[in-house]
Amino acid sequence: MEPLLKACGISYSYHTLSGATPALSDISFTVSPGEFLAIVGPSGCGKSTLLNLLSGLLSPEEGSIYIEDTPIREARSGIGYMLQRDHLFEWRSIRENAALGLEIRHQKNKETLQELDEMLESYGLTAFAHAKPSELSGGMRQRAALIRTLILKPDLLLLDEPFSALDYQTRLSVCDDIASIIRDTKKTAILITHDLAEAISTADRVLVLSARPGRIRAEIPLSFSDQYDSPLKRRNAPEFSGYFNQVWNELRSSM
Repeated sequence: MEPLLKACGISYSYHTLSGATPALSDISFTVSPGEFLAIVGPSGCGKSTLLNLLSGLLSPEEGSIYIEDTPIREARSGIGYMLQRDHLFEWRSIRENAALGLEIRHQKNKETLQELDEMLESYGLTAFAHAKPSELSGGMRQRAALIRTLILKPDLLLLDEPFSALDYQTRLSVCDDIASIIRDTKKTAILITHDLAEAISTADRVLVLSARPGRIRAEIPLSFSDQYDSPLKRRNAPEFSGYFNQVWNELRSSM
């Protein structure tokens, strides 16, 4: 199977009047269609910078990034980006917030709005379609943000610690919810997280970055029995603790 995404030897530095600060060095990896990849590393190792490069918001100083063999800046494949906060507008209803991307792309019509309403129903938000964001829990707001992203049918979904603003109990539930939705829709996804358990419970593979400048220190494929088919169930799988120790040992050695 041909990879959807290829990162080939990418490096990036931040420049100020006092000099350059290397953020990433010689990063290379691929992501297959439908794969869920998690990236972990020490604070300040360049994880969010890497996501900005993969989204096309930044350009690498060295190396190249391709989607389906097309340079990222020229690619027609859609990229969806979920940030740490939901960024819902309080003056818009949940339905209007979820439709924002359609409006911006001039794709808001009877057909896409019907699809939007079906997603609101599937994800348990129909009863709150006309509510304001402040009337919803943090988890429900994140579901609305996910619908806003998925309604645009991105080929690649980038997740920058999307659960970090939630309390721990809600975080577990929403992570389980959203990761299951992503798998059910067969989206290709890349998750940046500080939470090793979150990475292992959601992903097919984990990349461990070294301390700054970030380099790929380890690549750890994950395999769970079919009965452990959701993030919450994976946390109870016999394989889980072994993977956790493996990722933690790599991460600790890279600090």
